[in-house]
Amino acid sequence: MLHPRKLLLKQLYSSSGRYTHQVPEQDGVDLILEQWRRERPDLDTTPMGVVGRISRLSRELERRLEPIFAGQGLESGLFDVLATLRRTGPPFRLRPTDLAESLMLTSSGATKRLDRLEQAGLIARRPDPTDRRGILIELTPAGRRLVDSAVAEHVANESNLLSALSGAERRQLASLLRKLLLGLPPVQDHAEPAPSPSSHPPAARRG
Repeated sequence: MLHPRKLLLKQLYSSSGRYTHQVPEQDGVDLILEQWRRERPDLDTTPMGVVGRISRLSRELERRLEPIFAGQGLESGLFDVLATLRRTGPPFRLRPTDLAESLMLTSSGATKRLDRLEQAGLIARRPDPTDRRGILIELTPAGRRLVDSAVAEHVANESNLLSALSGAERRQLASLLRKLLLGLPPVQDHAEPAPSPSSHPPAARRG
């Protein structure tokens, strides 16, 4: 019979020797939903449980991703540029507009990142042979070596972050998230309409 401490260690570590933390059955969102159900039983708070967890996960995952990039002397935004160029394949070049679109950045936002990477010798701006006034953003050999090292660590870290899920659960979650992402309704402009000439001016704020 195993000693209690040895039994605990056996539970915490898988057969591969990897640490497998014990996952609680409830999270902070459960408490929020319980409170809303008590205060507003007329509301269906199911969407809050999904969106609230996605929002929290986004923040928590970023906190656990950044140290990997920092260990390579990068930030997540700079890594994204290098990774985008790397995964395009040889000769690892893109037009600035295509790069900005892929990164979902404005041209000015992309330029700031490119300036920093160029100064570090990780990317280079080359003349576009098909456009006399255009340029291409090219991954340098140093940039390729760095991103190849960083992406290997990044993927290993992501796998560890998903260790609470089985392989089948990961695939199911990825499928559901894809469906949600592709099915999002367009952004609505909720700007308040201008008051009509016949409407009364708002009352002065008191206190």
